[in-house]
Amino acid sequence: MVGADPARDPRDGDPAAGEHEPDARFTFANERTFLAWTRTSLAFILAGLGIVQLLPPFPGVPWGRHLLGVPLIVVGVVISIASYAQWVRSQRALRRGQPLPRSALPIILTVTIAVMAIISAVVLLLSAIGRSR
Repeated sequence: MVGADPARDPRDGDPAAGEHEPDARFTFANERTFLAWTRTSLAFILAGLGIVQLLPPFPGVPWGRHLLGVPLIVVGVVISIASYAQWVRSQRALRRGQPLPRSALPIILTVTIAVMAIISAVVLLLSAIGRSR
C-alpha cells in the first residue's frame, strides 16, 4: 500500500479515530457472548420449527401450532441480527476505550418468553374448551 507506515501494525486500530487494539481477553469475551446469543437464536428458530412441524395439532385450535412456532422463528432471527449489532457496538467501544453499550437482548428475551408463555396458556385453554365440546 502506498504511503502506509511499515512500522505500524494494522491490527492496532485507527489511531486517527482514537482506536487501539484492546486486550485479547476482552475481544474473546465479546466474541463468546456473541456466540452464546447465536446459540440462543438457533434454539428459538429450531424450537419454532419443531413446534410447527412435529407437535400434534391442538384439538379445536388448528392454527395453534403456527401461533406458537412462527413467533419463535421470527424472534430467533431478531436475536441473531441484534446479537451481531451488539457485538459490533461492543467491539467498537473496546477499541475506543469507551464504556460498553447496553444490550437490548435481555429485554427481548424476557418479553418473548413472557408473551409466549401467555400465548401457550391461551392456546391450551382454547384446546381444552374445544375438546369438551
